[in-house]
Amino acid sequence: MRVGQILKLYPYAEDFFSVLPVTPNPKVTVTEFLLGIEDEVLQDLGQGTEDLIKRFNEFMRQMEQVKKVVDPIRSITIIGGQDKCGNAEDVCLTIRAGEIICIVGPTGSGKSRLLADIEWLAQRDTPTGRNILVNDRIPDAEWRYSTQHKLVAQLSQNMNFVMDLTVSEFLQMHAESRMVQDIDTVISNVINHANRFAGEQFSTDTPVTSLSGGQSRALMIADTAYLSASPVVLIDEIENAGIDRQSALKLLVDKQKIVLMATHDPILALMGNRRLVINNGKISKILTTTDSERRNLTILEKLDQQLTNVRNALRYGESIDRLPETLIGLWGEKVI
Repeated sequence: MRVGQILKLYPYAEDFFSVLPVTPNPKVTVTEFLLGIEDEVLQDLGQGTEDLIKRFNEFMRQMEQVKKVVDPIRSITIIGGQDKCGNAEDVCLTIRAGEIICIVGPTGSGKSRLLADIEWLAQRDTPTGRNILVNDRIPDAEWRYSTQHKLVAQLSQNMNFVMDLTVSEFLQMHAESRMVQDIDTVISNVINHANRFAGEQFSTDTPVTSLSGGQSRALMIADTAYLSASPVVLIDEIENAGIDRQSALKLLVDKQKIVLMATHDPILALMGNRRLVINNGKISKILTTTDSERRNLTILEKLDQQLTNVRNALRYGESIDRLPETLIGLWGEKVI
């Protein structure tokens, strides 16, 4: 195949040719081009012609592996193992795309172990003895061991950037690595949604290292929704993130992500479709959010919004010597 044809069919091949000190003729084959490189140039590169041909073939193979489309994740199933004392975990739970599952339990109960089992696609080979199925079957090896097909994207409470890049440059780099189409539109969507979630807006030229904690988390949630190939999103204690939590979760659900959220916040817990109660290393209960809990969620959200208004008043130097009447009135309503 001629160089021009390869570049048309596989644009990423340009990255291989761009590091060479000579420009290929689009009318010749890749082999002809590499065989035609002068010995002095090869000496400077420290490679022979055969080495370059092998490098090109390996480069194309790896890029095709990155680009490879795998079956979409429609569901994951947790088949129980045993708790810390060896007692059976009588669970067979299927979680489907677009669901929000909240994980609750005291410190040390085994929440992290459950999340690790899901991330590692455990096959009775972890301390809990759990088995994780993908789309109702044992996952292929590429899902378990491939770095390109990472099942879980993790969003922790502490997000720190170390790269000296602007927001636009960071997103551009991520979008190019994912080989997405219409990069400019995707970047615009990520920034617009991130600014909807964040308490204070930022621009495309803002250095990522200067983003606040809330802005960083807002950016990464929007980035995960639009750019991450991981079908499962793990969120750790988003209650303290300083962002619009409900809008952030809605975006992830709209993008058909499976959202697993470890939380102690009753508002977030009631936003989920189900709650997994972890105790002594096993799932002890699976609770479906009821209609009465949804009604209580409406009251809790009103209370939370009033508390947010008080926090904003504090941030902007306003007096808070008197609470809003609506906030005081909520204490008289039945919440639980």
